[in-house]
Amino acid sequence: MVSERRSTTPAVVVQLLLGMALFGSATPLSKLIGQQFSVFTASCMRMLIACLVLAPFTWLLTKRFGNAQRSDWWVIVAISLFGMVGFTAAMLFGMRLTTGVIGSTIMSATPAVTAAGAVVFLGAAMNWRTSGALALAVAGIVAINLLRTEGDGATEAPILGAALVAMAVCFEAAYTLLSRKLSDGISSLEATLAASFIATLLFVVLAFAFDSRPFDFSGVGRDGYFALAFWGAATGGLAPVLWYNGARKAPGALTAGTMAVMPLSALVLSYVLLDEPFRWFHLLGFGLVFSGLVLMIVEHSKPTD
Repeated sequence: MVSERRSTTPAVVVQLLLGMALFGSATPLSKLIGQQFSVFTASCMRMLIACLVLAPFTWLLTKRFGNAQRSDWWVIVAISLFGMVGFTAAMLFGMRLTTGVIGSTIMSATPAVTAAGAVVFLGAAMNWRTSGALALAVAGIVAINLLRTEGDGATEAPILGAALVAMAVCFEAAYTLLSRKLSDGISSLEATLAASFIATLLFVVLAFAFDSRPFDFSGVGRDGYFALAFWGAATGGLAPVLWYNGARKAPGALTAGTMAVMPLSALVLSYVLLDEPFRWFHLLGFGLVFSGLVLMIVEHSKPTD
């Protein structure tokens, strides 16, 4: 078992890299989808598609909730509320108002925010790496927002959009921290499927309550349908399967190192998919946040025994 957990075979490396790259694609895709779909309708469809992808993997690779404890279900409900409903809605609303580059930069701060949350809520120790990563993340986000110019692709409320994406980062951090409360009797794959199913039901209610035209897909182009399908199947379904399966077998240093792929994927795809113009200040803002991510990779790579 030890040798399996420390495997660095090509298959494990590919799973980790591809999983992180797919996670990163969610940021520019959120902007594409937010421009064509109602927020809660699109969110519901994403969770439904993710459930359809996750269900066969859960059936084949897990004990199908056979060892889940009662406390796990309360944690799963919280994960669904914060890590899925809160995260997805905040991302879609936020990416409607800001650019893919800014959104990608802010999302790069997720490991630093998660570490700060662990200090506040779980009693984890704060050291110079975690505090430095958080400071660099804040500096990079401030820089890329203050230095932006007109015509960079944002709408009339880029700061509000950036704030909503930052809120999504906090929800994503809550997802990670809450996952640590799950017992050993339930796998990450089982928890993700259950939380996605609960989120699907919640988004149905939210869509009928707040979307002006719930589940009305008239006027949506082919690209919009493709983006929604990929968003649900790849980022909501396939990415967790690849990532969690690879992380179970890989050494900590390799798992931590592949975290760098997610923000790079998000940034590159923001230029490719959204056709956003390159600005030199992007390198400053993203570089600061990415430097903080490197500190978190070093922190996570440390031996735990």
